Amino acid sequence: MYRNGHLGTSLLLYAPVGYLLVGSRPLLALLGGVVVVSLASFPDIDHRLPVVSHRGVTHSLLFAAGVGVVGWVAGTLLGGLAIQPVTLGGTTVSPALFLGFLGAYGILAHLAGDVITPAGVPLLWPLSTTLSLSVVGADNTVANYGLLVAGVLATGAALAAGVPG
Repeated sequence: MYRNGHLGTSLLLYAPVGYLLVGSRPLLALLGGVVVVSLASFPDIDHRLPVVSHRGVTHSLLFAAGVGVVGWVAGTLLGGLAIQPVTLGGTTVSPALFLGFLGAYGILAHLAGDVITPAGVPLLWPLSTTLSLSVVGADNTVANYGLLVAGVLATGAALAAGVPG
């Protein structure tokens, strides 16, 4: 997918998380969405790294885990900010673990956008197996804007439904 498709996929996949948070922690719901959307195109950094092939390591579960660990470490270092633990669907986690989750989730959202293309993604990199659902080409304008619109609508609906009224 292209940038708009990745933004839409990130919003679409963040919508349930935002829904779970917005009623009790609206600022955290917003900040979590910002983190996930900020990572929407991060795996495509491989376009600018001469020694890394496109849709290689940066499009794998290993990379998602690595970004999650970086998020967890950042959250641990920021732990003195008196941020309350985060409860999602009845499970309470530390702010550091939540930030790690957001990091990994943001990368996984990108991979979800690319797995529907014929090129697919090497989820188990360095193994050469590529997973592709081959639904639509990455350059399909209708699909990219369709995902963006779907993501905006799903996020808006989730947030509206989650706000106590």
